[in-house]
Amino acid sequence: MFILLFLLWIIFNGKITVEIVVFGLAICTWLYWFMCKYMDYHMSKEKTILKNMPLYIKYFFILVWEIIKANISVMRIILSPKKQIEPTIVKYKTSLKSDLARVVLANSITLTSGTYTVQLEDDEYIIQTIDRPFTDDLDQSVFVKELEKLEARS
Repeated sequence: MFILLFLLWIIFNGKITVEIVVFGLAICTWLYWFMCKYMDYHMSKEKTILKNMPLYIKYFFILVWEIIKANISVMRIILSPKKQIEPTIVKYKTSLKSDLARVVLANSITLTSGTYTVQLEDDEYIIQTIDRPFTDDLDQSVFVKELEKLEARS
């Protein structure tokens, strides 16, 4: 995290001088100390994040692919004037255990066109979709499968 903070400091300054580097090192050191002391941050969290980085990258690409597929589906609905759409609101219960995974799932659902998460309470989602077929594969969602893998490795 310290290295990331320092790299961001250098990038945002736009140039490298001795003063910028020294001042950046001092600020990043203090900020890292503050995070460890008061924000419950530990080096073990960095190790876990680095260990799971391939899964995070895989999840990102899956999310992008699902967004593209959802956009194509919504375009088909929009461009076919004879198709009758059936907006739907469904309740969905997930098996994800961590709050972070549940929120990531809710945001992933909302990012895909044609669906959004209206409410998330404990492990139950209320999801609104533009058409009923968008709710067909919620139980076998690729998002849930990948998030379960991430939870298992954390």
